[in-house]
Amino acid sequence: MQIQIHSIHFDADASLLDFVKAKLDKLLTYNNEIQNFEVFLRVEKSDTRENKVVEVKAHVPGKDLFAKKRSVSFEAAMDEVHEALRRQVMKVHA
Repeated sequence: MQIQIHSIHFDADASLLDFVKAKLDKLLTYNNEIQNFEVFLRVEKSDTRENKVVEVKAHVPGKDLFAKKRSVSFEAAMDEVHEALRRQVMKVHA
């Protein structure tokens, strides 16, 4: 499995990258056919505190999965993306 992480307009620290990788690794327990992930971490200009955006594209043979969430922190957004992708993976795997 391959993971590409792109941090847009900022430098992500190692702990954030490790957190993202750990969350994505957990998805393999639901479907080990996932071939790769492409992750985009972005800080948007906004008047609200919820300006951290996480987008993840996952490729399973025959299907591409996608989730995008916004929150006050990258970790919270990644938790939401993980749950959205988990539901999609379960549908594909069923």
